[in-house]
Amino acid sequence: ERQRYPEETVNIVKSAFTGGVVGWVYGGLPAFYHGRKAFIEGSHGELFQNRADAVQSAHRAGLRSFIRYGWRWSWRVAAFVTIFNMVSTGLTVYRNKTTISNFASAGAFTGALFRMHLGLQGLAGGFVFGTAFGIPAGGLLMIMQKLAGETLQEKRNRERRELYEQKLAEWQSRLSVTEVLGQTESNAQGGPETETARES
Repeated sequence: ERQRYPEETVNIVKSAFTGGVVGWVYGGLPAFYHGRKAFIEGSHGELFQNRADAVQSAHRAGLRSFIRYGWRWSWRVAAFVTIFNMVSTGLTVYRNKTTISNFASAGAFTGALFRMHLGLQGLAGGFVFGTAFGIPAGGLLMIMQKLAGETLQEKRNRERRELYEQKLAEWQSRLSVTEVLGQTESNAQGGPETETARES
């Protein structure tokens, strides 16, 4: 109706991107240091043209590890955050209120989904881990919304009310224009009839 994406959708995309970046840094930085260290330890017998060449080779080895392991963490964290936010946002929109239980349910579902391949024990562990992750994450998000002064539900309700009032005002202005046109038309039709009556 407002010719833009809903704020919930934009927030899901932003959080997925942020989760991907955080996951890449989380997985990539330790891998960078470990890959660089492993290259230095394994290259004692290699000959390099100079010190700069040796340092560049070590950095390239670390960078390869950063990209490889960072990507592995990046897509997993981004997928986890996206599924978590989609479920919690869906529950919030469906129930039209934000509660901790929405986030706990979203965490339980996402954790169980990610550990499902490990069997029933992994499913249960993912369920418990997801619930334990969802409660503080949801609490933090709710506190941030309170500090912002307006929750997403309050904002959505306010925007709906404003849109309704705007459409009502437009409808009333169109109705008044239609009434004015109707009166003008009846006056125009009534004019020749009165002139004819006068002549006769």
